[in-house]
Amino acid sequence: MSTTTAAPPAEVKPKILEKPQKAPAVAQPSPNGESQTKGENAAPPPAPKLTGAELKAKAKAEKQARRAQVKAAKDATPGGAPAPASSAQSNHPTADSKGNKAKGKPDGAPSASSGATGRTAGSRGSVPTIPPKPESSIPECFSHLSMAKRLPITQADKDVHPAVLALGQHMATFAIDESITRLKATLLAFKKVIDSYTTPPGNTLARHLTPHVLNPQIEYLSACRPMCFSMGNAIRWLKLQVSKIDPDVPDAEAKKELCASIDAFIQERINFADVVITQKAADYIGEDDVVLVYGRNTLVEQVLLHAHRVAGKKFDVIVIDDPYERQGQVLAKALSAEGVEVSYSGDFGALRFHVQCADVILLGAEGMFSNGALYARCGTSDLAIAGKDFGKKVYALCETINITDRVSTDSLTYNEIDPERCSGSSFRLLYDTTPSHYLSTVVTEISSAQPTSVSYLLRKLEDSN
Repeated sequence: MSTTTAAPPAEVKPKILEKPQKAPAVAQPSPNGESQTKGENAAPPPAPKLTGAELKAKAKAEKQARRAQVKAAKDATPGGAPAPASSAQSNHPTADSKGNKAKGKPDGAPSASSGATGRTAGSRGSVPTIPPKPESSIPECFSHLSMAKRLPITQADKDVHPAVLALGQHMATFAIDESITRLKATLLAFKKVIDSYTTPPGNTLARHLTPHVLNPQIEYLSACRPMCFSMGNAIRWLKLQVSKIDPDVPDAEAKKELCASIDAFIQERINFADVVITQKAADYIGEDDVVLVYGRNTLVEQVLLHAHRVAGKKFDVIVIDDPYERQGQVLAKALSAEGVEVSYSGDFGALRFHVQCADVILLGAEGMFSNGALYARCGTSDLAIAGKDFGKKVYALCETINITDRVSTDSLTYNEIDPERCSGSSFRLLYDTTPSHYLSTVVTEISSAQPTSVSYLLRKLEDSN
């Protein structure tokens, strides 16, 4: 019995072996070059074969990703050294742009496309992203104001004259600071530009000089430091003189005429104006008076020296200095050398006391608005307000070339930022605006008048031109 029962298992075995023969295996190459057997126990079918255009696009995308990754690694590594190699730079397969994953790669592995965002897929961790560019440190409420900056000469226009290049550097570093000094230096530099100018063939001096020669000089100077009111007035006058030149006049004669006009302008509107203002303002200083001044202004200094040397008056001077610039020390030393009694204060700590002791207050001007407001060094308004409170005479000295037809009632519409103190923690404006009712008299070369009569002086000046 035992032999008869053992036979059936032997007959079942061949049937099991014959079953796989019903479906012959078909070998098919895989994307990695390995053969796979198609059958019941075979792996799932691979992704459809890419066309030539798709392969080319894929290769291009991977190449761009590697380049972006290398660039990000260099920027993030100190000294510009490349970061350790990542999987995007190795020979390991990466996922394609359609989301198909390569064989043997885990689902959570990062793809090579992550290099485009500044991250790598290496086992050593990700490279930190490039830090964002820091925002400007200037407070937002002052962002509309300009600031002096020293531009590299290589950034200047090729048509900028060497004399103007040097002038722009001096202005940017405040080596030439006061408005009248800047105006005079600008006109002398423009004389050199005109003298070296040659009209191209087929053009006239009146039409070619301003747009192609003068404008590049003006743009460069404005980029180095914002123009003062006197420079703007003088430039408009110079352009008007150029436009009046007859096209039939030879270039040599036209240039000679322009240079002569500039010399006459400097002599009449700057040199002669300062002499007249000096004589008029010196008459307001009485014998044994105490004169209060702020910082150092060239015109104010000339008035004090004229009253002492020429008029022979004896008076004392109190110098309240700007605590940031300390230019009042230069004035105090110059007056002391001439024998004038000088009291010096380095800041505004005893302002009201000094104003009480003073008989006359002399203030220099960087500009004057048509509504009579004074545009001057930051701190001037404090002296004028204190002088008005104590009933003192406050005189503002200003050449008519510094008067503008603009109107201002505050110190934020027109001003300039101190480039040395331009952050939120240390911020300062270079100028302030003093309303007209804090001033007693404005002394100009035309006449001494009330501040509210400045607009009349401006119209009179325009009619004379």
